[in-house]
Amino acid sequence: MAIKEPQVQVGILSAPQQEFVLSGVYTVGEKRVSGKQIVICSKGRLIWDGHFYEELLFEPTDPVVCSFELIGVTIGINFHWERKENQRFPGTLKLIATDRIITVINTLPIEAYLTSVISSEMSATASLELLKAHAVISRSWLLAQIQKNHQLSLSKSTYQASSETEEELIRWYDREDHTLFDVCADDHCQRYQGITRASTPMVREAIEQTRGEVLMYDGEICDARFSKCCGGAFEEFPYCWEEAEHPYLRRQRDSKQITDLPNLQVEAEAEAWIRTSPEAFCNTTDKAILSQVLNNYDQETTDFYRWTVSYSQEKLSHLIQTRSGVDYGQIIDLVPVARGTSGRLWKLKIIGTKQTRIIGKELEIRRILSNSHLYSSAFVIDKEGATPEGLPERFTLTGAGWGHGVGLCQIGAAVMGEQGYDYRTILLHYYINALIDKLYS
Repeated sequence: MAIKEPQVQVGILSAPQQEFVLSGVYTVGEKRVSGKQIVICSKGRLIWDGHFYEELLFEPTDPVVCSFELIGVTIGINFHWERKENQRFPGTLKLIATDRIITVINTLPIEAYLTSVISSEMSATASLELLKAHAVISRSWLLAQIQKNHQLSLSKSTYQASSETEEELIRWYDREDHTLFDVCADDHCQRYQGITRASTPMVREAIEQTRGEVLMYDGEICDARFSKCCGGAFEEFPYCWEEAEHPYLRRQRDSKQITDLPNLQVEAEAEAWIRTSPEAFCNTTDKAILSQVLNNYDQETTDFYRWTVSYSQEKLSHLIQTRSGVDYGQIIDLVPVARGTSGRLWKLKIIGTKQTRIIGKELEIRRILSNSHLYSSAFVIDKEGATPEGLPERFTLTGAGWGHGVGLCQIGAAVMGEQGYDYRTILLHYYINALIDKLYS
């Protein structure tokens, strides 16, 4: 049964105070305001216009004309290209006091949200078929998360995103971290930068042509994950997040020319795969295609299908202690324990002179082995040289892909679009045996 177009609440940022500019007339209760505003949080309350509030809601008098600009929004949080910029948004602005921090939330219709996401996640000059495919998966993922959040709120059980013992820490990161809004605005969910990134007629056409369309499997909206580059093989959901089976997110090679895929959960097979450069849609260096997917700051990353990172003993020991908060001492070894279907490690043993521990899942591994985030956890380790104490002098990681590798591979999908595949074929390549259905008109 068709439903009305939903609204989405997007968490933009949290800060002790926030400056913003209202373009057009907004209402706060019966008050009409516009122009520059400053809100400060003190002792769990908002201070604005000389008064205290628990919550502030700035509603546009004309949603078509009005917009607001937030000053100093951080994008790419904890990634290598993290930076601040001013961003402009449509819809309603909500500010909530939480302890000494303001949570800034933008509420708007889902199709308007998607117009921004498509322009924020990739270049607005991407091919129409790629943009249409991304519109469907972004819409599907968002609605699946809202539905999942609703189910979790009704459930009496507490959602657990980690398990920890003295010997092992297994942790994953998902949108369940958010309780005040549906999704955040950064890569943790989907990049959403309001109307800061200029959309094009083609982006708007992609949204309109797929309006209300979602991926479905067995009567449920698909949890349509996506990443920049799968590295040639799809990862499966449980190796990155909770132990949930999604039959449409299965192991497969990112190719229609060659369909066989080695068992990359076997260490020798994974090593052979990662150390070579197998044929795949996402195995491309075509700058014209890459520019469709990668915004200017993403193009600072040039090696993503296969890459290397090298650390000295001193650097790696310090990095792991700083990022994990655990003093392992000097690092004796990094040992692969368990891999997923794309060769991504979801369990890694860190052996130090003071402590040994297994960590996972993939994003925790990436987080601890980099000042920002390692491109992926699909890597093999080489140890070189020896310190006076007989420990490895250098560790070199050779890796594959960029991101978790589950669902649509953005670079692979861009190549498919250039090769003439339509958006439906692209979607069903990455979401196996799913259906495309129209949820609302």
